[in-house]
Amino acid sequence: MKIHTVRARSAAEEFPRAEHLATKIAEVAADPIEVTTEVAAMIVNRIIDNAAVAAASLTRRPVAAARAQATAQPYSPRAGRRGAMVFGFPVPQRVSPEWAAWANGVAVRELDFHDTFLAAEYSHPGDNIPPILAVAQHLGRSGADLIRGLATGYEIQIDLARGICLHEHKIDHVAHLGPSVAAGIGTLLRLDTETIYQALGQALHTTTATRQSRKGEISSWKAFAPAFAGKTAVEAVDRALRGESAPAPIWEGADGVIARLLGGPDAEYRVPLPGPGEAKRAILDSYTKEHSAEYQSQAPIDLARRMRARIGDPEQIASIVLHTSHHTHVVIGTGSGDPQKFDPHASRETLDHSVPYIFAVALQDGTWHHERSYAPERARRPDTVALWRKISTTEDPEWTRRYHATDPREKAFGARAVVTLRDGETIVDELAVADAHPLGARPFGRAQYIAKFRALAEGVLDEDEQERFLDVAQRAPELAPGELDQLSFTVSEQVLSRAPRIPEGVF
Repeated sequence: MKIHTVRARSAAEEFPRAEHLATKIAEVAADPIEVTTEVAAMIVNRIIDNAAVAAASLTRRPVAAARAQATAQPYSPRAGRRGAMVFGFPVPQRVSPEWAAWANGVAVRELDFHDTFLAAEYSHPGDNIPPILAVAQHLGRSGADLIRGLATGYEIQIDLARGICLHEHKIDHVAHLGPSVAAGIGTLLRLDTETIYQALGQALHTTTATRQSRKGEISSWKAFAPAFAGKTAVEAVDRALRGESAPAPIWEGADGVIARLLGGPDAEYRVPLPGPGEAKRAILDSYTKEHSAEYQSQAPIDLARRMRARIGDPEQIASIVLHTSHHTHVVIGTGSGDPQKFDPHASRETLDHSVPYIFAVALQDGTWHHERSYAPERARRPDTVALWRKISTTEDPEWTRRYHATDPREKAFGARAVVTLRDGETIVDELAVADAHPLGARPFGRAQYIAKFRALAEGVLDEDEQERFLDVAQRAPELAPGELDQLSFTVSEQVLSRAPRIPEGVF
């Protein structure tokens, strides 16, 4: 990996195009290096993972709304252009690719249940899959093309997350997703460096937004935000292919992202990127979720389940303090200052960003479920509310250090729980990484991804359709041009009818 130092430049400063971060990223995307077998296998895992959580969310209101919008954008195939698939619809029903990216992106993101990477910034790199797959389906590309494009999408988003912190400046993490999708599509289509460069600039410029989508009363926009970034990146590539250019230098300009949205004129960032001919392996450093909740609550859920027997009756608990990283404390803990994180009537999106709520339910139930654990009647149970309000978080410098560690053996996203009982007894335990993490007690492999798919698809996809999809997904690298339409799934009208009725909109 080569480290690129990135800083703002004054308007008068000589700054050759070859030195722009967008050029460096475009060069990585245009590099024809083949994908390793190990990386290809992990991409297959994540295709299965995305489809699993999309199936589970298919009848939820935000997903139905996005699907209704996409349905209003039908596509009639023409020479070299096929349209793209939307999860749940039969193969003949196609929509314009940017709208497939939109609908499928919301379905994948709605339950906060797919893969994650945490470093200087955090990310959900599986958000790259819907838009890159939609373009691949639309243009009749092969499975090998898709795998190459996804390897780039994961690489760029993860490398940007390693080097550039967004949340410190209250910028949402999808600002790294727009460029990564544009780069991934560039690789998929084997575009030249100049075209990718222009698409990157447009994608970044149009996908920067504040973090209010993850603050206070968190709404359904949390699921829509990455889908919007993917849709916007597809459109950016389309414009670049038509010869349109972008603001430049987009990161380093005097009024660019670094100078005006991030650290300012004096800030300096170090972004690692593969060198020429170096394989794109970043996906191997990411990890999926066993539980449908914000990633930094994965280990606390497992920790709560482990502590249940030692604690005994939750009614005897006087207080629980979770000692954890700065990021966990201020984003999903009491350091956020958000009263909504203790509101029994809060939205699901708010509850899945409340580690006090999540720890309380996991401790009481000994399990976690993507629907039952968030049900209004579950959140409003008096004994749960009482326990919930006894739980707080505090920053521990050691957990913060481990959160930012570059050594995978040191990096941690967990907590130390100090449980004080009414009689004064103290019970203490800690867990650094979730059980499903590559270094956890039960790391996810292909068998676990398939089991997750079957569990979440139950009652949504019939068994034959489940088996068909799993067979095709595991053969994704070998699919011929035009066969990528099979990387979707169809459900019955009866299943789709379970979704809430969506009012008419503009379209």
